[in-house]
Amino acid sequence: MLHLPAAWVWDFWLADDGDRFHLFFLKASRALLDPDRRHWRATVGHATSTDLVVWTEQPDALVPADGPSFDDLATWTGSIVRDDTGTWRMFYTGVSREGRGLIQRIGSATSVDLLVWSRHQPHFVIKPDPRWYESIADRSWPDEAWRDPWVFHNEADGLWHMLVTARANSGAADQRGVVGHATSADLARWSVAEPLSASGSGFGQLEVLQIANVDGQNVLLFSCLSSELSDERKARGERGGIWAVNIDNPTGPFAVENAYRVADETLYVGRLVQDRYGKWQLLAFKNTALNGEWIGEITDPMPVTWIGGRLAIPPLLSNIDTSLPISKSV
Repeated sequence: MLHLPAAWVWDFWLADDGDRFHLFFLKASRALLDPDRRHWRATVGHATSTDLVVWTEQPDALVPADGPSFDDLATWTGSIVRDDTGTWRMFYTGVSREGRGLIQRIGSATSVDLLVWSRHQPHFVIKPDPRWYESIADRSWPDEAWRDPWVFHNEADGLWHMLVTARANSGAADQRGVVGHATSADLARWSVAEPLSASGSGFGQLEVLQIANVDGQNVLLFSCLSSELSDERKARGERGGIWAVNIDNPTGPFAVENAYRVADETLYVGRLVQDRYGKWQLLAFKNTALNGEWIGEITDPMPVTWIGGRLAIPPLLSNIDTSLPISKSV
């Protein structure tokens, strides 16, 4: 478990150098007193482990840039890949003072050792294409969602793909959450494409996306809070947490309307990772206690398996939402 006495930690992502696991996470000082204030003070922390249980804190990876910049207010969630030269590339979210923290953009940083990071030069920013994605001017959501990039290489087409927390520019306001999409041949030049899921799936947003192949089955993982489910899902008694969709093709399309819940929202931002024994584990951050108090620390690894066609955490079976039909691969 990762608990920092001086800071809250929440969204996170991992890299594996073959020797150590590297955990990158959002952090903010507990001196803020109110955890709701953490978002505008977020930096990217870093810790390492050989077993996903005992973590050693390292120097922070990224802090807000000197202004003016797309990330001069706060640095948010991302992912890390290694390119053909052995260079590590982090794609992360930034918000700016100019945009009052409401306009989210994606930038990049590089490292040779996962310890010291340099922002991409010449600097670039990936932004949503208004042909498909909502803007702040639409006034249907509190912010312009374009964050939490998940980058992976697809052998079938030879391209790098980026999945993004985004919102479509059409449909009911409470159901516009979609899987945003961009592609690149070299990790430097990106083309934004249409979403890989459709508006109307019942989610206001799909946070912290991840694709993994767990024991031969592809799965899309994301998180959504109860407050950001559609009115229709709320009326059916559904609640938020960590969600999954069984998929055939890692590049979509994704039938997000078939999503089922893996854990309730006492846990949030589930990340799948293989341990040193090749077993799939899920880490998450502890979101709220039973009394509603916000916690802000990262769990020990939890083994996952398939039960009745659903990805499940056996020790937390009571968190699994069994009211929804089991979805098939799409």
